[in-house]
Amino acid sequence: MKIGLIIYGSLETISGGYMYDRKLVEYLRAQGDEVGIISLPWRNYPAHLMDNLSFRLPSQYDILIQDELNHPSLLAANLGKHSHPVISLVHHLRCSELRPAWQNHFYRLVEKKYLQHVDGFIFNSQTTCLVVRELSGRNLPETVAHPPTDRFGEAIPEQEIKARALTGELRIVFLGNLMERKGLHTLLRSVVGLKSKVRVDVIGSLTAEPEYVKRIRAMVEQNDLSSFVFLHDSLDNDPLAEILRQSHLMIVPSSYEGFGIVYLEGMGFGLPSIGTTAGAAGEIIEHGVTGYLIPPNDSPALAAYISALATNRELLTQLSLNARRRYIQQPSWMETAARVRAFLQSMIGQK
Repeated sequence: MKIGLIIYGSLETISGGYMYDRKLVEYLRAQGDEVGIISLPWRNYPAHLMDNLSFRLPSQYDILIQDELNHPSLLAANLGKHSHPVISLVHHLRCSELRPAWQNHFYRLVEKKYLQHVDGFIFNSQTTCLVVRELSGRNLPETVAHPPTDRFGEAIPEQEIKARALTGELRIVFLGNLMERKGLHTLLRSVVGLKSKVRVDVIGSLTAEPEYVKRIRAMVEQNDLSSFVFLHDSLDNDPLAEILRQSHLMIVPSSYEGFGIVYLEGMGFGLPSIGTTAGAAGEIIEHGVTGYLIPPNDSPALAAYISALATNRELLTQLSLNARRRYIQQPSWMETAARVRAFLQSMIGQK
């Protein structure tokens, strides 16, 4: 197949969504498919809408995949006639994120317009699938293909998890780019007053939202958290794996997650996860079994779960072993990617 993929910026951008796109391209190319990357420049939302004045879909491919993130740039292009199917790869909808209602009303109108002029969907979760069906009002060909979660290989041994749970301060890891949607501020508020009981390692880009990072640094300084909260920026796989191996608990209290790759990645290291009830985290985290789900921005609830796990190491051990089992049950990326490829082949046959 000759496949085109439309994205913003570089395929090497560090985020869960871009990792999905990147791994999908790697898989398709390994199967002998020709995959071309069509990159539009990263700008702001109004500037992306202006792309509709000039951008047109390329015609040299058998099928075109559009990362739904690019939706504001593609409204006019998708209206035109084209001989190949157009598939939207949806990680999550912009209008699902937590923001003022008037803003999301506008984004909902734009995304609905976009979703109504594609030929099929690839979803990263059942939650995303249901949200898109409701907004678009369409019944199109689709496949749900969970993101790759096995980049670190096999789960660590149970005995290592049991021994680790009994030692030292409760080591918490936050894994995600520092942007408001990921909820680091919620985590920091929850650990104020827990000095000597916990350590928090924050791993993620410090340049994604510079103003938010300034707020986070100010929060750390004002609340005297610097002795046990550490900002590491992004890390390569080996140093990241080492921190995950030494940690006890993964906390990413996002205001919305389309899937939440990091929760499963942490579970491969026996880390129970705490996420929120908004979005698809509940597809991964079973409340009270492999971790906990809290409402977005609920720092008191988060603080209560952290304190319980810091003091009750038997509970921590059980949740950690449950998390490992959940990781093992997840289908491999090779199985998932093969399903996506079969879906693309079937769509070419329908056009």
